[in-house]
Amino acid sequence: MALLPVILTLKEVKRKNMADNKKIVIGDKVFTLAEFFQRKEDFRKQRAKLSFEKKIKILVDLQKLAKEWGGKDNIFIWKI
Repeated sequence: MALLPVILTLKEVKRKNMADNKKIVIGDKVFTLAEFFQRKEDFRKQRAKLSFEKKIKILVDLQKLAKEWGGKDNIFIWKI
């Protein structure tokens, strides 16, 4: 069985190149999609390595932040 060459229209080629070259700007940094998702995965792995105590501390900090920003009194903050 012979393989047929793939022929793309100019529009398809441009669309593929656009997808490959998409950039994400965060602050003053510019990332490609691949770089962004790789950094996201690396950051997730770093957080997973944190001790349980450190994770709880981060959770309590987030609870405090939610209470301050949300302006609601019904947000419970753990006492540690």
